[in-house]
Amino acid sequence: MQSPRLCDEAQQHHLLEQVSNPASLREATARVWFIQDGCGMICAFITWFLVLYADFVVTFVMLLPSKSVAYAVVNGVLFNCLAVLALTSHLRTMLTDPGAVPKGNATKEYVSSLQLKPGEVLYKCPKCCSIKPQRAHHCSICKRCIRKMDHHCPWVNNCVGENNQRFFVLFTMYIAMISTYALVLSVLQFFTCVRTDWSECSDFSPPVAVLLIIFLFLEAILFLTFTAVMFSTQIQSICSDEMVAERLKDEKLKKGRRVRWDSMKTVFGGQPSLLWINPFAGLRLRKLITSPTSRAGPEFSV
Repeated sequence: MQSPRLCDEAQQHHLLEQVSNPASLREATARVWFIQDGCGMICAFITWFLVLYADFVVTFVMLLPSKSVAYAVVNGVLFNCLAVLALTSHLRTMLTDPGAVPKGNATKEYVSSLQLKPGEVLYKCPKCCSIKPQRAHHCSICKRCIRKMDHHCPWVNNCVGENNQRFFVLFTMYIAMISTYALVLSVLQFFTCVRTDWSECSDFSPPVAVLLIIFLFLEAILFLTFTAVMFSTQIQSICSDEMVAERLKDEKLKKGRRVRWDSMKTVFGGQPSLLWINPFAGLRLRKLITSPTSRAGPEFSV
């Protein structure tokens, strides 16, 4: 086996106790993942605030004052449904283990138990002292090696990897959709208010209503541009079966990559169906169990 430097004896002994403790392993596989990174939590809060702000402006500034009940109800239901799907996708991306490799499993005893064949090579991450699978990369923020790591996104406060890439794709898709929807409603509202009296167009005063709509318009343009680019990049990565991290490092797979359709089915799960675009699919509510981590604060893992 080829690997970087070995862990020191004290660390090796501690890791061996963790690996050999069945209760510790069961606990590690039955937790809800959450990374307590200050920057990531702030970005996640900003994301939720901006989505809720857009929902507030669309609902209370544009739709409720509308004289057409049908127009207000139909657009209100559609916009709020898309907002719920977007926020649910964000939560699933943030709270799903992206594919973290178990910490500290690169012990001599554990490697011996794998019964490797002659000539087989294992790689060990010197940062988290774990056996590094093919296509895994170490994230300095999560402080773990992540299987099929695409990138670490502060806006979801998590890595995008093997287990949560689908939810990240849905998040970018639904944000792009509600951004487009908000742009259309903002333009319609503006022209409607120009043709009529601004004081009758909204329950808010004209200056306040104009400022709220303008800010929403600018926010929608920014979000649409960002998420459309991210969505297309993710679809390209899935179809080519090549993560962003692999593309940046110009890594080549020894055994080749999946064909386009197989890669899509692997990421989204099974044959094409409405479950592909449903962020609630497979959702299981479990008890949160906290455990300390080094330098990253408390971490809730799956």
